[in-house]
Amino acid sequence: MPASPPPSGAARSIEELNAAIRALFSHRDARLTDEQRDEYRRLLAELRRVERGDVVEAA
Repeated sequence: MPASPPPSGAARSIEELNAAIRALFSHRDARLTDEQRDEYRRLLAELRRVERGDVVEAA
């Protein structure tokens, strides 16, 4: 099930993003659907932005 994007202006924490990524894999041999792979790519991109500090935390 794809994770819903955070509300506009709000950034998810690294912990939240990691949990969402882990949730995509039901077990170590899990194969992702095309939709899940797209979600995985979006989550990784968001994680990179948060790690670089490109995201402004909501007040």
